Amino acid sequence: MSIFFRRLPKFNYVKPEKFSDALDILRENKDGRFRVYAGGTDVIPKIKERVMPAPETLVDLKGISQLNYISHDEANGLRIGALASIHDVSQAPVVREKYPMLAQAAASIASTQVQNRGTIAGNICNAVPSADSAPALLCLGGKALCEGKEGERMIDLEEFFLGPGSTVLGDDELLKEIQIPSAKGKGVYIKLSPRSRMDLAVVGVAVFADVEDGIFKDVRIGLGAVAPTPMRAKTSENRLTGESVGDQVIEEAAAMAAEEAKPIDDHRASAKYRRMMVEVLVKRAIGQIISH
Repeated sequence: MSIFFRRLPKFNYVKPEKFSDALDILRENKDGRFRVYAGGTDVIPKIKERVMPAPETLVDLKGISQLNYISHDEANGLRIGALASIHDVSQAPVVREKYPMLAQAAASIASTQVQNRGTIAGNICNAVPSADSAPALLCLGGKALCEGKEGERMIDLEEFFLGPGSTVLGDDELLKEIQIPSAKGKGVYIKLSPRSRMDLAVVGVAVFADVEDGIFKDVRIGLGAVAPTPMRAKTSENRLTGESVGDQVIEEAAAMAAEEAKPIDDHRASAKYRRMMVEVLVKRAIGQIISH
């Protein structure tokens, strides 16, 4: 039997214009019969290629204009609506000024076309271990504001990912907004991939640090593509926090981050290589932070 991978299989399609309408639709979602998408840059190709089974109904969120925003104030920090595009996040003046690590991470995602169509929220909800925005958001203390039939709940992004392609979101829930508190310090995201942003990360490393008078006051290290989910390297963070800036402590912390990683061998890289590059990139990121 021939299968035409360029043809989408049959499914119902709805495009609500209000967030409340989308929630009403998802109240009837049982066993994942409905599939939600914002940009569709991941979902549509997977359905075409039969990697993902066709849903009974595809729910397009692009019509909900109230979810397309990026706002900031010092008291509440940064708020990114579920429909804010990757491009808009990477280029927003407030993100580039106050959260440059997130701007770097967003700018490293795929092609210009994908960045203009896809969303940061979608990058998170896809829950792929190599998601570029995830390590930066973990380091920045990001939270997901979600809503379903039981009401709203706030979820730390450290608790959001369950495994590859899996999150804590219920079938009736939507990620409404990503929130990032104001923070003092500097951050860097470094992506290792064969063709820069055009490929998935082989290793993604984000480091955020507040350095005062030569002392690491606050350090957060996020890793991508080296575990079943994006993760924090907390043993490495603890090794640095409270210590004076110096080559030896940085080298020890970088080695600890490599040990904390849980990579696998696949067609893109071996586990051994990924561990080696975690150590290299953590050291490099810290070096960039303390040199500026």
